[in-house]
Amino acid sequence: MPRTLGVIGSGMIGSSVARLAVAAGLEVVLSNSRGPETLAELGGRVRAATPDDAARAGDLVVAAIPFNAYDRLPADALAGKTVLDTANYYPERDGHLTELDSGELTSSGLIQRHLTGSRVIKAFNTITPHQLVSLARPAGAPDRSALPIAGDDAAAKAEAALLMDVLGYDAVDIGTLADSWRSEPNTPVYIEPYLGEVPAMNVEAFLRWTFQTPGVAVPAAEIRKLAEVAVRQAAGEARLPSDG
Repeated sequence: MPRTLGVIGSGMIGSSVARLAVAAGLEVVLSNSRGPETLAELGGRVRAATPDDAARAGDLVVAAIPFNAYDRLPADALAGKTVLDTANYYPERDGHLTELDSGELTSSGLIQRHLTGSRVIKAFNTITPHQLVSLARPAGAPDRSALPIAGDDAAAKAEAALLMDVLGYDAVDIGTLADSWRSEPNTPVYIEPYLGEVPAMNVEAFLRWTFQTPGVAVPAAEIRKLAEVAVRQAAGEARLPSDG
């Protein structure tokens, strides 16, 4: 089990992962541009750092940044590390990239190309921040949920699965980084299984609604089934959760 988790990005997903890691007894080094006082609610096991420091300190590193910032991940500091990529490609926010729109690469494949010395695992990208915390359960709990992972390195996937287990989730291996489209936006496993029926609303209202919703437990067998029946769509058509 990792003793120290590096988290690059202190947005909602990064903070939720950090919160679960602290609850599990891990030390967390969290890159945070807003000052150490903003980490007070996470407790004494979290310290603020630069992205380079978080990368070097972590036994595992979670890159919880918007996809359009992927090229600012510190490749040198992350060399030799297993990096869990939580990002999703939304062209309306990130701008269109031909390699992704054409299906030549997945977003995680592009990040792996940037992080040539790291082992990239797609993870934590299919669940909203509040549900990531509210649905976490100990191993063996009857209402334990699962999350998909994808990657090219078997040992790195095992590390990621162990971290997920410690944080309260089963892991479902859906294949390589080339297969990680099965958990991208617009696929059956993405977000909605953990929320149930989602009312039509804009992005801001959707985020507020998720923080008022406890979420729905989704076991490993269901995640595996949803990933298997996914049909690949053009990545360039992905839209942020909204009414349109």
